Amino acid sequence: MEFLSAIIRFFQTGGPFMYPIAIVLVIGLAISIERWLVLTVAKTSNKKAFEALLPALKKGDFRSIVDEANRSTVPMARIIGAGVARFTNSNRRDDVEYAMEEGILEALPKLEKRTPYLATLANISTLLGLLGTIIGLIAAFTAVANAEPTEKAAMLSSSISVAMNTTAFGLIAAIPLLLLHSLLQTKTAEIVDSLEMAGVKVLNTLGAKLAAQTRNQDKPAA
Repeated sequence: MEFLSAIIRFFQTGGPFMYPIAIVLVIGLAISIERWLVLTVAKTSNKKAFEALLPALKKGDFRSIVDEANRSTVPMARIIGAGVARFTNSNRRDDVEYAMEEGILEALPKLEKRTPYLATLANISTLLGLLGTIIGLIAAFTAVANAEPTEKAAMLSSSISVAMNTTAFGLIAAIPLLLLHSLLQTKTAEIVDSLEMAGVKVLNTLGAKLAAQTRNQDKPAA
């Protein structure tokens, strides 16, 4: 209870710039929660889609893969479907790879959406804290200039203490936002890596299928 009272007192004595910093912090936390949920769901759904399509890929049931990819909104399914669809029209490895890379590039903006805002919000909160401190110091020195000489030292120290609260709160908001930004970037990179790894596995599987078909065609008739 005392800790909560100290926080409230710290907030109240920081001046008007504490409120925009608090708004920036709330917006940043809301974006972080939304992005974390979206990325977690994307990671799980991509994994399930790959596990569901892998048996059909190994069997060579390309039609069912393409049909499932057309119905699905999961990036993994659509990327695999694009690669398989291109493979049915062209057996060149480069063509299949380009088709899947195109799917990865289409999925990337949705994964990275709004995450860069966190770094911007962290910078804004820091700058708001500094601006609040500077304005508070200007007001403090202006008030001290008209005060009695015996009161100047006490008034100046009190005013500076209040003004510095804004900088402290700006940093308190900026540090977790930067940390969350880094965590979300790492999580996004893991998902992109999984998409690229799945693409390599699909390429290798299709290459093995093509090699097997070529060997069967080259066998002399009995």
